Amino acid sequence: MSSSLIIGTAAAGPFQKNGYVLGCERTKEAVYIDPGDEVAQLLGFIAEQGLTVTHILLTHAHVDHVSGVAEAKRTLHAPICLHRADQSLYDNAARQGAMFGIQVEQPPPVDRYYEAAAPLTFGDYAVEVHHTPGHAPGGVCLAVSKAGETAPPALFAGDNLFAGSIGRTDLPGGDYEVLMKAITEVLFAFPDESIVYSGHGHETTIGRERRTNPFVLEYLAAR
Repeated sequence: MSSSLIIGTAAAGPFQKNGYVLGCERTKEAVYIDPGDEVAQLLGFIAEQGLTVTHILLTHAHVDHVSGVAEAKRTLHAPICLHRADQSLYDNAARQGAMFGIQVEQPPPVDRYYEAAAPLTFGDYAVEVHHTPGHAPGGVCLAVSKAGETAPPALFAGDNLFAGSIGRTDLPGGDYEVLMKAITEVLFAFPDESIVYSGHGHETTIGRERRTNPFVLEYLAAR
């Protein structure tokens, strides 16, 4: 992955969910991944960097990953992209918030569904969308690479895979076996050097999780 990619990240309570802004260093085109409670911080980063956001990309539609979508859409006027299988979760974002005792502004309608969309680009970078259900029915991993470079893509994996852990599967639509298949067959198809940027916690790599993730090791040992 190019070290020149502009990356802004922030997390805020109550969920401490990571939001990401990725910007092309040449064109200043950008994408905003999973606008949540950190939205004010990352909108400030976008303005400071002089970025133009071309897409709002959602890894899935749990409330902590969409709670800032309405504000991001109002400010950025960029299309919202989601996997169609998470439409029901998305439609009930405000209700999800109420279940946690918090008020969430219902996000506006989805503009594009990944499975029907043309390849996504921002400046010199391309985003490949890989369906990784299990934590949520429409969970995806966003693999970001730069044109003309052979470095492994950066993976924005939502809540599927964490440093030393995996996404929970006890929420509506969750499925442990489906998640583990997505991790071991989809995510682990990427090179060990691929950096994984997760929805919570710090970054890791595919190789590290393949070798040391206790949940993965237990699952593979039982097969």
